Amino acid sequence: QVQLVESGGGLVQPGGSLRLSCAAPGTPLSSTAMAWGRQGPGKQRELVAVITRFEFTNYADSVKGRFTISRDDAKNTVELQMNSLQPEDTAVYYCGTRISQPWDIGLDGDVDYWGQGTQVTVSS
Repeated sequence: QVQLVESGGGLVQPGGSLRLSCAAPGTPLSSTAMAWGRQGPGKQRELVAVITRFEFTNYADSVKGRFTISRDDAKNTVELQMNSLQPEDTAVYYCGTRISQPWDIGLDGDVDYWGQGTQVTVSS
């Protein structure tokens, strides 16, 4: 079992920024692919950003150019910098890891483990 702990969510005005962080106590992340997903009200969870163990990245069209995923293997963390946030970005954001397929950069592939999520609300 892998424990993933997200932090950094909150309330932000449209056009603002937030930085989410994900830690994995006791589990080295350096050999895995990491992902951020979100689930908005009444919607299914969707992947919005993926980073492989070799730092190749992929983004959903809805966040491309606004969100940046990064990893710090020395700190064993992955982050999601979110800029130009809009009300439609309101969702619970989840950190996930692909241990079985660390090369998989796809936005529709499986994620082996998810964290508990952190709420992001974009509203004036």
